[in-house]
Amino acid sequence: MSYQLVRLRNGTFSLRSVEHDEIMHPAIGPVAEAEVLYVQQLRIGERVEKHNGPFVIWDVGLGAAANAIAVLRAIAPLKPRLTLLSFDSTIEPLRFALQHVEKLSYLKPYLTHLESLMTHGEVTFDRVNWQLHLGNFPDQITTVRPAPDAILFDPFSPAKNPEMWTAPLFERMFQRLDRPCALANFSRSTIFRVSLLLAGFYVGRGKPIALKEETTIAANTPSLITNPLDSRWLDRAQRSHSAKPLWTAVYSKAPLTAATLARLRAHPQFS
Repeated sequence: MSYQLVRLRNGTFSLRSVEHDEIMHPAIGPVAEAEVLYVQQLRIGERVEKHNGPFVIWDVGLGAAANAIAVLRAIAPLKPRLTLLSFDSTIEPLRFALQHVEKLSYLKPYLTHLESLMTHGEVTFDRVNWQLHLGNFPDQITTVRPAPDAILFDPFSPAKNPEMWTAPLFERMFQRLDRPCALANFSRSTIFRVSLLLAGFYVGRGKPIALKEETTIAANTPSLITNPLDSRWLDRAQRSHSAKPLWTAVYSKAPLTAATLARLRAHPQFS
């Protein structure tokens, strides 16, 4: 069995990937974490309400659909036009989760839609067009349409899934953006933040989750960043022994090179 149902300290349930030896949404559970990390942090409701035309979300790491469903629940009263693109290499975690809906009750209102999504790769309801893109996400970036207004970035950790955390990947993501867009993620690692900055993103300190004091938010415009990283963070990054970005899909830790530090200092966020 590739996945297991686990009970978290607060009594909620989530999934554990046996292959990656990681629990999805381990801090406060799928629903609560998705609401804080993605819905609130990316100001989904506020931005959707002011948006003209379909609001586009890239859900990178569908997993058991907690992030996507948190967004759907949040915007339901607004009844906006939404295009939701979910990416994953497999639907097995979702298929496993649907066998345990009594424990993962957030899935219940969306069972019919999720079955259609898995069967047909797409489902439309209540002005929402939800698409499933199976495969290797780095290979899909240059061709998938449309470009996003928000990105729920939720792969497994860099140590277990390094191909999803490389600097070239974030650069290709940034190049696809053709409108104001914000990205959120659970990590606060220096490697991750350096990679985002080198790609062109503005990067800020994100909301805390349980015992994690910070997460990360990034955007292609500073107006979507409330608490941007400052020169003091850059000084700490310079002293860090784990700051060098992943240029290839091999996880490693190393300090910044002089050339990389110079590129960071030249970023508009710090200059």
